[in-house]
Amino acid sequence: MNDAWNWNFMDMPGKCPVCRQTYEPEPGFYYGAMYISSGFSTGILLAIGFLLNYFAHDPPLLVYIVTVGAAVLLVTPLLFRYSRAVMLYGFGGVRFDPRYLSGKF
Repeated sequence: MNDAWNWNFMDMPGKCPVCRQTYEPEPGFYYGAMYISSGFSTGILLAIGFLLNYFAHDPPLLVYIVTVGAAVLLVTPLLFRYSRAVMLYGFGGVRFDPRYLSGKF
């Protein structure tokens, strides 16, 4: 796996270029990230549903489906990355160390 970021959101570097943290602690580690991504998508669905109901005064069901579908498709790269980050921080034992920002490590 390449260590440089590229435009394909499905590819991830093997290690952090700054601290050399391995992004995949064990094979299959990120299967749980699918559930986290599903939770993010559910939050988007609820937020858009509430906003459409409040501001558009309960539009037809097709409007809800198209709006939520388009929003989730647009933020899919963010959902993919952030769900993996939440999984890594929550269950991978990774903690932020501010020394890496200053370069004093």
